[in-house]
Amino acid sequence: MSVFAKATASRSARAAWTGVALAGASALLLTACSSGTPAPADTEEPAADTDCAQPIAEGERNLTLNLGTILPQSGSLAFLGPPEEAGVQLGADDVNAVDSGLTADVTFRDSGDTTTDIATVSVTDLLSQDVSAIIGAASSGVSKTVIDQIVSAGVIQFSPANTSADFTDYDDNGLYWRTSPSDVLQGEVLGNRIAADGNSTLGLIVLNDAYGTGLADYTKTAFEAAGGEVVAEALFNEGDSSFDSQIADVTAANPDAIALITFDQAKIIVPALVGSGYPGENLYFVDGNLSDYSADFAPGLITGAQGTLPGIDTEKLGDFTDKLLAVDPALTDYSYAAESYDAVVLLSLAAYAANSTEGADIAAYLQQVSGGCGEGEKVTTYEDGIALLAEGQQIDYDGPSGPITFDENGDPTEATIGIYEYGDDNTYSRTGDG
Repeated sequence: MSVFAKATASRSARAAWTGVALAGASALLLTACSSGTPAPADTEEPAADTDCAQPIAEGERNLTLNLGTILPQSGSLAFLGPPEEAGVQLGADDVNAVDSGLTADVTFRDSGDTTTDIATVSVTDLLSQDVSAIIGAASSGVSKTVIDQIVSAGVIQFSPANTSADFTDYDDNGLYWRTSPSDVLQGEVLGNRIAADGNSTLGLIVLNDAYGTGLADYTKTAFEAAGGEVVAEALFNEGDSSFDSQIADVTAANPDAIALITFDQAKIIVPALVGSGYPGENLYFVDGNLSDYSADFAPGLITGAQGTLPGIDTEKLGDFTDKLLAVDPALTDYSYAAESYDAVVLLSLAAYAANSTEGADIAAYLQQVSGGCGEGEKVTTYEDGIALLAEGQQIDYDGPSGPITFDENGDPTEATIGIYEYGDDNTYSRTGDG
């Protein structure tokens, strides 16, 4: 069986596996979140699938891994572009600092948002440069516009920030991977947090795309399972500039809390919403709009508002954040930087393990080097991983974004969802993990 056939076969049972994997991951997550404390020390990691492990390819390495990115330099998620691109560049720098016989070269391109065709133009350009993998997009909606183009070319699409559950069972020939968890998990944390804060009713203002409606559904399910009631839900489309009708519809129901499942449209919605008389402290944000609003809102506008963001507390990783700032000294936000860094390292480890830069060959080893296949030794750096792979040993890479442990769908089976709160200066700080 060819390596491509192995990668494809590993996804053949994905529909049956999806429910089990998500249920297991959700149970692990909620165990950790139910009391606001970490899971008990004896909580077991998801068991690795030993059947899918394959030997590390032999031979000398003389590989150039060409990577492209479609991360948001413009559009409604442009605030995520700098930390993601810094994470990618730092990952490539760390790979290239090791004399492993593999060099990572990165070409950066813009993804735009779903109101433009920038992503398609960028992907077409990157494919013409024979990239092995494309990192991005950040937006699930944008990724949906280019995933078929990428995987049909035999190239890996690896997103550090896509959270739509639709990608779990997407027909991608085993070539779509992500280091961010499905919104099944973020929705559970958000819905339960809103209920735990004593809110009985909830209103939702939601971006009408794969990301927005999916996350809204999972938030609603969790909130109602906790005994709450969603009393209003208003949708808007990417490109809309006025949200008066959505605000009026939701505030008319007088909900205890309002969750904003948007991108940077929050810059318009929030002042108008609070200006209408709704308390800023009763707002809840998500990863698409959890941002520094110190330059956008009047001081104190959203003091006490909360939000969720997948990922560990990157700001506590002093060495990692210092290295990010060396790449981009202007960074003030680190959202998805760690996930972007780990995307580069995992792709490089898998390419080394395969001794190939063909997309399908790399994909066949991604689950394995993440610890989702076999019983590999834990490593936390590219250098340590290469040292073991060079000896033909299996590895289990855990990076700055935390344990990843891919399942056969290309989804991480372990995740932490951070809970944040806004202060008087309209910047946010982490208050706990879900």
